[in-house]
Amino acid sequence: MNEQAQIGRLALRAEGPWWVAYYAMPNTMVDAIELGRIKMTAVMPRPARKQQFMDTMRDVVADIIEERVGTRPTWGGAQEAPEHERAGHS
Repeated sequence: MNEQAQIGRLALRAEGPWWVAYYAMPNTMVDAIELGRIKMTAVMPRPARKQQFMDTMRDVVADIIEERVGTRPTWGGAQEAPEHERAGHS
């Protein structure tokens, strides 16, 4: 059986006027690494651009994981962040 473990994730958070992408460990934002940010006004009215940003940041996380473990990760669907991780408009 080929069991897979989650060793990192892409976390996207709204922080003031920015949408910020982080590489974070599962279930925590402690020591998360900021990967990139884009103005909310650049992505919210433009679904295609929003998807491009998410795809780019997902590729960056996949690169990080592949460099560390030698295998490119597979991705499940998007998941809602736990309430304790939601930044809102901080």
